[in-house]
Amino acid sequence: MFRGNHPTRIDEKGRLKVPADFKKVLDENRYGNRFYITSKNGTVAEIYPLSEWQKIEEKLLTDPPEGAGDLLKVTSFWGQEVEIDAQGRLLLPSMLREEAGLNGDVAVVGSLTHLKVSDKDAYLKEAKAKALSPETEKALTKHGIY
Repeated sequence: MFRGNHPTRIDEKGRLKVPADFKKVLDENRYGNRFYITSKNGTVAEIYPLSEWQKIEEKLLTDPPEGAGDLLKVTSFWGQEVEIDAQGRLLLPSMLREEAGLNGDVAVVGSLTHLKVSDKDAYLKEAKAKALSPETEKALTKHGIY
């Protein structure tokens, strides 16, 4: 599982060095060297080990929920399959990188089965704006989560 936030930088060639803590998860789970990088909105890059993305595709094939076509349209538009290099770097798709402003300092955030990459300042602003409300805390507590 990918957890936490590990800020890093995207280099001038558009490569993201996977933070060490996340690289360790990749290695321990034997995810291999292929990844699918995509976005649902053009503002956040989502990095899936290819095997995790294939699980989503399988669900879409066998039991497509409402909106499956829209999801595929958007994630295919932004998506690209990439290979991690020997230095642990992933090349982010240029169109997504430009649209999302992913250059320089970024936040790399664990999201259980994948990583999310956002402009560091934009992510901080959104995290502050979307702090848990008392209602959300109560609902989570009710489920034994918070």
